[in-house]
Amino acid sequence: MIKYEQTQLSNGLTVIANRDTASRMAAVNILYKVGARDENPNRTGLAHLFEHLMFRGTHLIPDFDTPVQMACGENNAFTNNDYTDFYITLPCDNIETALWLESDRMTGLNLSAEACEIEKRVVIEEFRQRYLNQPYGDLNMLLREMVYTTHPYRWATIGISPDHIAEASIEEIHDFYHRHYHPSNAILSISGDIAAERVFEMAEKWFGGIKPNFDFRPAALPTEPKQTTARRLEVERDVPATTIVIAFHMGNRLSKDFYLGDITSDLLAGGDSARLYEHLIKGKSLFASVNAYISGDVDEGMFVFTGQLLPTTTEQDAEAALWEEIRQLQSGEISDYELEKVKNKFEANTLFGELNVMNKAMNMGYYSMIGDLPLINREIAIYRSLTKEQIADFSRNTFTQENSSTLIYRAKR
Repeated sequence: MIKYEQTQLSNGLTVIANRDTASRMAAVNILYKVGARDENPNRTGLAHLFEHLMFRGTHLIPDFDTPVQMACGENNAFTNNDYTDFYITLPCDNIETALWLESDRMTGLNLSAEACEIEKRVVIEEFRQRYLNQPYGDLNMLLREMVYTTHPYRWATIGISPDHIAEASIEEIHDFYHRHYHPSNAILSISGDIAAERVFEMAEKWFGGIKPNFDFRPAALPTEPKQTTARRLEVERDVPATTIVIAFHMGNRLSKDFYLGDITSDLLAGGDSARLYEHLIKGKSLFASVNAYISGDVDEGMFVFTGQLLPTTTEQDAEAALWEEIRQLQSGEISDYELEKVKNKFEANTLFGELNVMNKAMNMGYYSMIGDLPLINREIAIYRSLTKEQIADFSRNTFTQENSSTLIYRAKR
């Protein structure tokens, strides 16, 4: 159970506090409700670019990392399709250093032409190295383009093309900053041995004077139409082994489907004793590796099966084997033991995560962002309530041919 208190400043900043008397460390997390989904399809990659730019320094503090290190802290960030998250862990006594730094870069980020060009080059090089020149680097990009036809999930966080970043003007970059990086589009969450009243006082001190942007309204996102026909794409790449991926549309983060999909993925691929490893690697020796996972998106996401074939395995046999695993789920062949095992694993991971101030601060921001902060303390009970019959129903409704997108990522012969 994570105990928290929440308030909102007059400028729209949401502030959440968790007091952890067992820790001498504090975590300061600030989540901006902007991700790749908020980009123009003709100018993608800006949310990820800003993850980099936020560490370029400000007009007041040209080097962001040095004050963090002097306060005995560590910091990092990540961007995904739904949001961008920045976090700092440091001793409780030094927490105001983190608030000073975060409030300063919310308003005074260095977006000079020189700073922007430097980070654009860094991001473009990352795009080339990780996605264009890396084995299997474009696999996820190809998959998203096939699964999504309308929703902005159809491009990855890195963007559609490095040209989008290269051609972004200084005016576009400034506009993106002012539209998305402001108090009313942010959530500040803090975990540490600090009373909530004190957290709220410090939040008001460091962020209360920042002007809001209440005129900003996130654009309404297009709804992905229901898929009614199986999709298939086959490509050939210079990679060590052929990989097969089968993806299915599934429910959004707040739907029952999310939990059923999550627990189903653990039944299939939650370790070396899970079904896919036992059946397809140890049993039939068809794959070098095999996995099943959910994308975890806020809007309707993906359930993905993926497997890397052994040289002796045909594509037909591999694909048939994955569908056979699906049929077993649909028939309800699930033992009480394996279902209890994955439930226990989720509960243990959740309780273990609650010992860490960074996990708590990050999770409070996330659950607030999806619109149900109390859900942070209800999810164990939700997972515990799931039944074999519900999992079978989920599998029958989700894993259908007409809802499938199959990618054959073939190794050159």
